[in-house]
Amino acid sequence: MEYIPNKIVDFLEETGNFSEFTGRFFKQAFRRPFEWKEMIHQCYIIGVQSLFLVASTGFIMGLVLTLQVRPTMVRFGASAFMPDMIGISFIREIGPVLTALICAGKIGSSIGAELGSMKVTEQIDAMEVSGTNPFKYLVVTRVWACIIMLPFLVIAADVVGLFGSYLIENMKGEVTFELYFNRVFEVLLIGDVVPATVKSFFFGLVIGIVGCYKGYNSEKGTEGVGRAANTAVVVASLLLFVVDFFAVLIADIFYVI
Repeated sequence: MEYIPNKIVDFLEETGNFSEFTGRFFKQAFRRPFEWKEMIHQCYIIGVQSLFLVASTGFIMGLVLTLQVRPTMVRFGASAFMPDMIGISFIREIGPVLTALICAGKIGSSIGAELGSMKVTEQIDAMEVSGTNPFKYLVVTRVWACIIMLPFLVIAADVVGLFGSYLIENMKGEVTFELYFNRVFEVLLIGDVVPATVKSFFFGLVIGIVGCYKGYNSEKGTEGVGRAANTAVVVASLLLFVVDFFAVLIADIFYVI
């Protein structure tokens, strides 16, 4: 029976440590000097090197979603509303969440493994001894890069996903490019685009913070590095759904008002 209370204590302790780590990031995120060179390098790694994976996944999702939904829409005589439905669902939910989950797997695990390896090989301790601020150089730059680049990756996934959907509509229903995207832009409202864009910044924050936290506090040994990379993906994915729930809830309240 002591197993459950111990797990609760461990969970609360981990939550407290994570909150302290997050607070430390916000304290140093806007303080000079800024590590511009390292942050730009991380933006390239996180954004450009993830673009193909995100775009290809969005394209396939656009194809599959349209193929799955179109027969039902045709059955109810609503095939003309396919661009409307795909556009709203992709912009509001599928694009941001799908991109965030892919980045949680690719970027979160990469950051966790990289910082975990540096922790195990005592490179972080060496940076502290040499007078460098390792937290600002390693953590702040990576988190900022995630926050900055994730909205661009979401936009890329949305555009490519809608293009994939258009290809199916063009083959099945002979819908022209102009007609398809005119319908998409006509039905989209500010209340659809702005919340999706805003929550993508928070998705980037979650992925960056979790990946850095797990790697920066990795246990000794190669097993600890593997565990840091694995738990970074799991925890980030769970937190993404929590953030998404509250983002949709808040957006719905403002949309109704």
